[in-house]
Amino acid sequence: MNGGGHMPQPPNSTMTMMGHRHMMMHMTFFWGRNAEILFHGWPGYDRLGMYFLALAVVFFFAMFVEWLSHCNILPEASRHGAVAGLLQSLMYALRVGLAYLVMLAVMSFNAGVFLVAIAGHFVGFFFFGSMAFRKPAPANYGTNTDLPPMSCC
Repeated sequence: MNGGGHMPQPPNSTMTMMGHRHMMMHMTFFWGRNAEILFHGWPGYDRLGMYFLALAVVFFFAMFVEWLSHCNILPEASRHGAVAGLLQSLMYALRVGLAYLVMLAVMSFNAGVFLVAIAGHFVGFFFFGSMAFRKPAPANYGTNTDLPPMSCC
């Protein structure tokens, strides 16, 4: 019936070609541990421990993005000048780079990765950005962080 003689592939997450397993890219959200997250072959096929490690990495990357968004590590006296500007720019580049890595991990369309990315941002914001643990800022101090906030607009 099929003119090319090709059989349609089964709708599972792997396929076998010449004895090797290859991961197929998902274009919809799916549940399961068989996913590729950020790097080829990672966490791998049927490797539950590595899948949990990948989830932990995404969680901590998201938390670290929130910490960088709300941290205050530069001394107030050294907030002016070229060195402070360079340090702020490096921190900004690190924050944006990690945010992109979290976004690329979510683009694996694995529902577990999506949930831990949101959980990492939630926990990070709760500890570093919310009013739950924030010390009141002095009246003469305009912002409470070294970096400008992430913009949604």
